Amino acid sequence: MSLTQNYKLNLIQWYPGHIAKAEKNLKEQLNRVDVVLEVRDARIPLATHHPQINEWVGNKARVLVLNRLDMISPQVRSLWVDWFKSQGEVAYSTNAKQGQGVVAIAKAAQAAGVELNQRRRDRGMLPRPVRAVVIGFPNVGKSALINRLLGKRVVESAARPGVTRSLRWVRISEQLELLDAPGVIPLKMGNQEAAVKLAICDDIGQASYDNQLVASAFVDLVNNLQETAGELLPRAPLYSRYNLDPALHTGEGYLHALAEHRYKGDVERTARHLLTDFRKGLLGTIPLELPPS
Repeated sequence: MSLTQNYKLNLIQWYPGHIAKAEKNLKEQLNRVDVVLEVRDARIPLATHHPQINEWVGNKARVLVLNRLDMISPQVRSLWVDWFKSQGEVAYSTNAKQGQGVVAIAKAAQAAGVELNQRRRDRGMLPRPVRAVVIGFPNVGKSALINRLLGKRVVESAARPGVTRSLRWVRISEQLELLDAPGVIPLKMGNQEAAVKLAICDDIGQASYDNQLVASAFVDLVNNLQETAGELLPRAPLYSRYNLDPALHTGEGYLHALAEHRYKGDVERTARHLLTDFRKGLLGTIPLELPPS
């Protein structure tokens, strides 16, 4: 059964006005940028890739950042690093909240600007700071990454989509300036499988989806991963947390059974708790995507 079979009449679409405005402003600023830091959610690196980013970036240097490394296992992280390497890309892993991997990002961005300043010197011009832009879906950790790069909180960061609403230049050092941009998402969510994963991970506005449908899809996804790649998941994460085996149910059936088991039949409350437990890491390190074989 397709993950999105239940979504035929419940398509996830979310494109608030501030994102449309920010995308327009971002495109206008890109010609001033030397390096693009593309931040993705390590749990769903493919679903958090904006389909137009290659077109926007063009020939500019790009640094690929997989944030939330603490929410996947080292084994899964290695699989993704190897897969991106096979695609000709270097994937840097970070936990922007805790600062892990952030120094390597700053070095990669500055290294990308070495050639730029050599060209300036060749033309008799003074070197200038490398200008980088941080691009990614809402709530993947862009602002947290900038704050870590700076060593202090200068841009608002919160665990919900849509906090950053305008573009802002921030000087990191004498060598690096960063443009903090609001999360950008496709105008139309053509890939509903990806949209469901965005909803599960809270990387899209909550107004766009139904908690019960998304929680049911999450259970179906975990059941499928358990069958196909169980060695890469925590052992029985849902059973360990709730003492109720999801393998005996469809996602929707499990949600209702869990509601009866723990939440006095309140299915909506159950769905919210289930999604919150996953987003907080209380179910363990569960990747929702694995590299294509």
